[in-house]
Amino acid sequence: MASADQISYGDLKALIEKDKGLVLVDVRTKDEVDKGRIPGSIHIPVSDVEIDFSLDQDAFQNKFGVAKPPLDAPNLVFHCQMGRRGQAATEKARSLGFQSARNYAGGYKEWSEKESK
Repeated sequence: MASADQISYGDLKALIEKDKGLVLVDVRTKDEVDKGRIPGSIHIPVSDVEIDFSLDQDAFQNKFGVAKPPLDAPNLVFHCQMGRRGQAATEKARSLGFQSARNYAGGYKEWSEKESK
């Protein structure tokens, strides 16, 4: 069962299709991202989450090409390959004040399996 800080494949798929305000953050390594990624995601390695989410608006925009989400952003989602690093990133973001940050626990592994069907 999903908790308040988790999001399912179905929920994420619906958000990608409907919500232009979604900020989807891939926290895997560059090598992993180079092998495939969820469309629309931005890459911030889990080790950089605290640094990058502490940037000011302009610096974040310049680095990632998207607006830095506000602290109350309802659709800030992190993911990794299988869930563990995504959960760590979600907890880091929450500690910075992003109270609605969520982890896509299925990760890229589940996404790529479901998307290839």
